[in-house]
Amino acid sequence: MAVIQLTDLQLQNKRVLIRTDLNVPLDGTKITNDRRIRATLPTIELALDRGAGVLVVSHLGRPKTGVDNAHLSLQPVADCLRVLLKRPVELIKEWHSGLDVNAGEVKLLENIRFHSGETKNDPELARSLASLCDVYVNDAFGTAHRAHASTHGIVKYATESCAGMLLAAEIEALEQALANPKRPLVAVLGGSKISGKLEVLHNLKSLADKLLVGGGMANTLLLATGVNVGNSLVEKELINDAKAILEAAEIPLPVDVMTSESIDAESHAFLRLTDCIPSHEAIVDVGPETARQYAKTIAEAGTVIWNGPMGIFEIQQFAEGTRQVANAIANTNAYTLAGGGDTIAAIEQFDISHRLDYISTGGGAFLEFIEGKQLPGIEVLQRDS
Repeated sequence: MAVIQLTDLQLQNKRVLIRTDLNVPLDGTKITNDRRIRATLPTIELALDRGAGVLVVSHLGRPKTGVDNAHLSLQPVADCLRVLLKRPVELIKEWHSGLDVNAGEVKLLENIRFHSGETKNDPELARSLASLCDVYVNDAFGTAHRAHASTHGIVKYATESCAGMLLAAEIEALEQALANPKRPLVAVLGGSKISGKLEVLHNLKSLADKLLVGGGMANTLLLATGVNVGNSLVEKELINDAKAILEAAEIPLPVDVMTSESIDAESHAFLRLTDCIPSHEAIVDVGPETARQYAKTIAEAGTVIWNGPMGIFEIQQFAEGTRQVANAIANTNAYTLAGGGDTIAAIEQFDISHRLDYISTGGGAFLEFIEGKQLPGIEVLQRDS
């Protein structure tokens, strides 16, 4: 996928507006994980090094227009950027009447979703944003699947538009895994529900050589084969879809699972064969034999795409299956690509981030790219030839 990149453009003495994804988790005004901020630093620093003045725009949370949203202000992000960049970073709340930024300066616009026109892709908001800059840069892969004013509409009015270093790296990593993967391609899919990943399963069943499933989606697939899954989380309304997927692709399902009578930190986990699950117990993890089989398949892979945990890994006694699969992915010689909020949380919990080839910053965008969809924020940046 050919997109214009920031490295292709002249930036000396130009005003560069960078759309980033700084939607970080907060505890009050304290940032609890600055990974997304650090991920976009190379793009900001490149623009500064090439003599540009930089305006940064991002959203934070889902504020309601017209409501006091002080708790979703980007001031904590501005403070964090100030420390990481080692230079002043001013938070700008009013910019519609124009805004100057000189070479070497960095200014952060207040939460763009405070404006109702952002999510509506309002042309007036897009035009106002474009008027602030000479070069527009999209570096927010996490929002690339949304046609918003600051990710899509602005390109129509900006003098020059391009992809930032993070967005370009995301595209390259996903294309390496999907367009021309080293075989066999193994997709590891988990998470609580199958509903959000039906299209992923449909697309991957023809692309991947092996599909490995866990979590709630595996429960629904097991139920579709006639297995009594007890009190497990399932989506009964999707049984026919699950059956269609199983008929179209060879998907190995868990042969053993861990179950529990209740989902809390004090509960005991029981090892069960999948055809011996008591009606009052719920599946909380894949079992050790399933994890061993999955690990063997992963070890033989040429490429691994991972999205979703194998169980309720946040609770220690329900985490072993996810830990074993995560370590197998970290230990393989294959090209490894992981993405999604719960997946990243598991990666951090098991401390394997340095052993994976690429960790995507996107959640919904990551899944939609794997589904084979065109992402509006990327499509609008593509070269004509």
